[in-house]
Amino acid sequence: MSPESTGQNEHYLRVFWRRFRTWRGNRPFWAGLFTIVGGLPIAYFPYANMHLGNVTLAMSTTAGAGSLIIGILLITLGLTMWFHHIVRVFAGVAAILLALISIPVANIGGFLVGFLFALLGGALSISWAPGEPTPDAGPAGTAGEKSEVIPGTQASGPEFHSTAAVPQQQPEQYDTTVEADGGRHRAG
Repeated sequence: MSPESTGQNEHYLRVFWRRFRTWRGNRPFWAGLFTIVGGLPIAYFPYANMHLGNVTLAMSTTAGAGSLIIGILLITLGLTMWFHHIVRVFAGVAAILLALISIPVANIGGFLVGFLFALLGGALSISWAPGEPTPDAGPAGTAGEKSEVIPGTQASGPEFHSTAAVPQQQPEQYDTTVEADGGRHRAG
């Protein structure tokens, strides 16, 4: 066994961390985390009691059930962003709407802490897009790359380049059936 081989002697924490990084990179992880963290104070503060010495300060309000529902929904949306990232746009919009609703319902959105985290998590979820896998680079360039010659250039010499990154523009196909009726619909 060579000292460069990995696998058998690799520490289990390193393997776990690598798998976690791969899992985290394939979904809107930070959006889900911020949404979950935003849902916690919204659900917690209406039922919390703060002790200042011998004085107990109850922060419970009449909207305790609404706060609990909003907080649990935000936590559920955060978990949805993690484990079912296909619906990330819906989850992000719903998280933003619930964060806005939490301002009048749940102690100013969990004293603005939950509101800001839920709003940030929803925005990150909407803006997240899955990355495209990068093909393994071979000795002659990237795999699957097709070399084309641009008209008016030479195919040999140092000026020859692959045009895989430059999209070729196609002329628009004109539909002549639209004007056959003078631009009117058949029913009109």
